[in-house]
Amino acid sequence: MAHNLTEDNFQSEVIDSDQPVLVDFWAEWCGPCKMIGPILDQLSGEVEGQAKIGKVNVDDARNLAVKYNVKSIPLLLFFKNGEVKDQIVGANVTKEQLKAKLLALA
Repeated sequence: MAHNLTEDNFQSEVIDSDQPVLVDFWAEWCGPCKMIGPILDQLSGEVEGQAKIGKVNVDDARNLAVKYNVKSIPLLLFFKNGEVKDQIVGANVTKEQLKAKLLALA
């Protein structure tokens, strides 16, 4: 299961993480977000110990959405050592593509 990320835990869970982190910026009202959510939950179990996956609800964490310039959701940001290394906008991506991109940062 993907971690729920908030403005309070984003620093410790993502920026200070010693593992690569895939962060999904999403919202309840977003159809494509609901499509990719179960894929991210599956992937979270597959990469446990090598990488982390977290979800930021843009309606609850507006400051994070602004900080990372979220204009369209779902927005998937790939972090390593606290920096954004790659991104994917939209849900038109497979679990295998996400896994390969994430583990390439490990």
